[in-house]
Amino acid sequence: MRKLAVLGIVSLFAFVSVLLYAQQDKSKRPSPPGTASVSFADGKKVTIDYSRPKVNDPKSGQPRKIFGQLVPYDKVWRTGANEATSFVTDTDVMINDLHVPAGKYTLYTVPGQNEWTIVVNKQTGQWGTEYDEKQDLGRTKVKADKTSSPVEQFTIDLNKAGDKKANMDLTWENTKVSVPITEH
Repeated sequence: MRKLAVLGIVSLFAFVSVLLYAQQDKSKRPSPPGTASVSFADGKKVTIDYSRPKVNDPKSGQPRKIFGQLVPYDKVWRTGANEATSFVTDTDVMINDLHVPAGKYTLYTVPGQNEWTIVVNKQTGQWGTEYDEKQDLGRTKVKADKTSSPVEQFTIDLNKAGDKKANMDLTWENTKVSVPITEH
């Protein structure tokens, strides 16, 4: 009887350990982590860490209407899921017309039907919905376009566009926003 109790306790401990590991393993989340980075000619780098939600609902598997419904228009969005989206730059950059000194920031957006606002916020390390407007470094507006085909999983790409230039492309559902980033 004692062996059975010990075996039960060991089994319970193993089960709880597996559950805790799965919670810590972010790749197992419905919106797994993603990273985008680009290096300029001088070796300086911009890196974005974010989470990648999907159009199809993780529970039902059914497609959801993303922009204008799940992600409301004209409201601050965490630009992904889970923790706030991290934007780290080794060098001063211009994000469109916004000067961003080298450092670590959080990237938020305000989606609109035809135009998005890119928000660079000085608060870091928080959950994505913990937005404090008083911590904004600044904002810039960019045009929103339609994708050529639907995009199932939210994606941020950083694509080199010259020695000191890159484009940050945010794509999801039927929307693409391209933001110029220039080393300053």
